[in-house]
Amino acid sequence: MNGQRNESLIENISMNEAEVSSLVEKYDQESRYRRLSGWQGKFVTFWLAAMSLFHLYTAGITAMPITIQRAIHLTFAIVAVYVLYPATRRGDKLRAPWYDWLLAAAAGGVVGYIAVFFNEIARRGAEPLGYEIVLGVAAILLVIEAGRRVVGLVLPCLSVLFLLYCYFGYYAPGMFQIRGYSLSRIIQHMYLTSEGIFGLALGVSSTFVIVFIIFGAYLAKSGGAKFFNELALALAGGSPGGPAKVAVVASGLLGTINGSSVANVATTGTFTIPLMKKVGYAPHYAGAVEACASTGGQLMPPIMGAGAFIMSEFLNIPYLSIAAAAVIPALIYYTAIFSNVHIRARRDHLEGIRKEELPVVREVMKRDGHLLIPVLVIVVALLMKYTPLKAGFIGVVSVMVVSSFRKHTRMSLRDNVEALAEGARGALGVALACALVGFIVGTSSLTSLGLTISNNIIEISGGSLFLTLVMAMFACLVLGMGLPTTANYIVCSTIIAPALAGMGVMPLAAHLFVFYFGIMADLTPPVCLAAFTGAGIAGASPAKTGVTATKIALASYLLPYCFVYNPMLLLQNVQPVELAVLVLSAVLGVVALAGALEGWFCRDLRSYERVLFGLCALAAIHPNMAISCAAIVGIVAAVLYFKKTDCAPAAEVCARV
Repeated sequence: MNGQRNESLIENISMNEAEVSSLVEKYDQESRYRRLSGWQGKFVTFWLAAMSLFHLYTAGITAMPITIQRAIHLTFAIVAVYVLYPATRRGDKLRAPWYDWLLAAAAGGVVGYIAVFFNEIARRGAEPLGYEIVLGVAAILLVIEAGRRVVGLVLPCLSVLFLLYCYFGYYAPGMFQIRGYSLSRIIQHMYLTSEGIFGLALGVSSTFVIVFIIFGAYLAKSGGAKFFNELALALAGGSPGGPAKVAVVASGLLGTINGSSVANVATTGTFTIPLMKKVGYAPHYAGAVEACASTGGQLMPPIMGAGAFIMSEFLNIPYLSIAAAAVIPALIYYTAIFSNVHIRARRDHLEGIRKEELPVVREVMKRDGHLLIPVLVIVVALLMKYTPLKAGFIGVVSVMVVSSFRKHTRMSLRDNVEALAEGARGALGVALACALVGFIVGTSSLTSLGLTISNNIIEISGGSLFLTLVMAMFACLVLGMGLPTTANYIVCSTIIAPALAGMGVMPLAAHLFVFYFGIMADLTPPVCLAAFTGAGIAGASPAKTGVTATKIALASYLLPYCFVYNPMLLLQNVQPVELAVLVLSAVLGVVALAGALEGWFCRDLRSYERVLFGLCALAAIHPNMAISCAAIVGIVAAVLYFKKTDCAPAAEVCARV
């Protein structure tokens, strides 16, 4: 009965599918694909399903040589992009014109050439033949155009600039000047070797990333997204400001299977944002909460954003170690968001959803709890030292098996084909972004540009680690305005992370720093796509929603500095007592900062109380042990004082923002 009431509540509150699709397309380039029908639709479905089956086969049954694997992966992806994505926004959204089919065939041919003739190319040391120069030029142009269609204009333009630098570097000023390379040498490096298009980034896309995207598509198709929403509703919906807490919990759960902040906002926000508005949250605040919660999904283990798998390859450390290192920062991040919405609810006397409208946890778990098993299976597989690739394959198989336990989650043949196709389609943007980033990484390896930029960053900062970190943060946030988070991480890890490492920062901390801020770009004005999506659903001002999201997540902008200065927060060189104090201090700090920002903690705060409480909060987030201990004492004393004193007179209460 409760389950039926919950479904009715969600159906009455949620936006319809057409509205959601239109909204996501507005802010997410990857969502602007054609909805094909007839023979074109059948071909694309077959092509994408075949792409997924190929990757599942190579993940769980028989591996392939890495360059051949990457070439086949990109062949599948680039053909699908030209068929699915129009050249302009005004292009036909219902059918692919003949010239896109021609471009798809050409792109598939020049990329597939590497897979077919890989052994011959390797035998001659990748020395290019005359006609391979033509193929290479065509491949570069076709990859750039395909990337423009699916990930936008910024990354292709950046790739072109790096390629031009390879050729015209002789004219660059000062220390950036190089001797310049011939067209033949550039084509050899970018097209015929594993240093350019078919580099490490595409390698991760063709293995770990796509398998986990397929896993997410299968879990969503079997009802996983709906289950996460219902579970969050049952757990948190009845508490003060319950819908906002539902957004935090549901988005955190969904983020483990969805690597896109915008898609996460659209998936959970379509019912959490209207619910938040219903209980009294302002529209801009509701959109901001959902944006913050959804963006954090990429930071939340066990399945993080695609960049985490690339980080594993870059640093040559197990993915499980990266996931373990991210646990404490991710939990602190969500503590900060949860505290903010709770304090806002208590301050404004907001109620939760009526109990009779909510599902019961026991009933939700009894009906759909089996859908948690695949996530647990992946965690166990990783703990058993399986590679992420094998763990992802086992996870997909477990979804197929587990979903059959209940009639309403059992997947038909059509459901399986659609899950395979949707998984592959979800990987197209990552594949093309990684291929484009290959030009940037390839330029760095060919010309040492990355090392030159890193040295310049260190020189400009005057050897100050703090200034270097600030410069790195702004670089990641600015690049994140135009780049997908995965591409942003790869660029920053190539150019900026070496500068941090050169300042003595632990490599894992340096890479997590740039990874973290690349993701936070989705919340940071002026271009904050996750916040804009939330604003669209809420019917609020995008600018106001973006500023509010930054305010809610303010403590989270400080966390990367903490784990750089004290890697113990990443579970490195752990001293148990010190770690416990640091975690307690950080948790109290983000809670206190939320209270200071909202002007309420147990009661309304006077202006000077708000300032002092905020200073204690900032001190608590500081990684120094002595400062942390002093801040803990200060926060506890302040809370006791707030509880024992009366509410401040209305005239002295700081204006609520």
